[in-house]
Amino acid sequence: MSVSSRGVGDFLDAVASEESTPGGGAASGIAAALAAGLAAMAGRYALRQDEDSALFADLITRADSLRTRAVALADADADAYGRYVAATRLPRDPDPERRRAAIRAALDAAANVPAELGRLAAEVAEIGEELAVRGNPNLRSDASTASLLAAAAAGGAAIFVEVNLSTHPDDPRLTAAREHAATAAAAARRAVAAGGDSADRSGT
Repeated sequence: MSVSSRGVGDFLDAVASEESTPGGGAASGIAAALAAGLAAMAGRYALRQDEDSALFADLITRADSLRTRAVALADADADAYGRYVAATRLPRDPDPERRRAAIRAALDAAANVPAELGRLAAEVAEIGEELAVRGNPNLRSDASTASLLAAAAAGGAAIFVEVNLSTHPDDPRLTAAREHAATAAAAARRAVAAGGDSADRSGT
């Protein structure tokens, strides 16, 4: 069953179960989707205050698109893991190299999902930051939460890239995933700081 077809409670039960999927990769994808949803909401409230803002309109469009893609990646993660499991179940004899090659190929392909998710989540975190700084002050906490959730998703994605590419330490996807995680974390810090600065200025 795909992630997008599950209810929230059903998805949470599935994550908590003894089944291997949905796991951390799918959860990271849903976290990124939630982050994008919050960012889109904050953007819509910002646009209501400034209906002619091309910036806010663009941020909303991007957040909506990223939300859809994040859900698709949550599903893709489960599919990729299934292919890896299938490779591990190949017989060792009479051709053990065939099995090893299949596992390597499955892991290499599986790394593409969190690699893309990390890039996506970093973009969501930056959108959240932008809205925390420039958007409707009443939605600043939601925009900041979007950045924080996206940063968590990017960090999780980087972990899975590292696991899948553990035998390929020079793979450029590793460097990119770490950079995306760092970018997202920095954006989240700035988003939260923007809220604190606002509170200081208001005297609350």
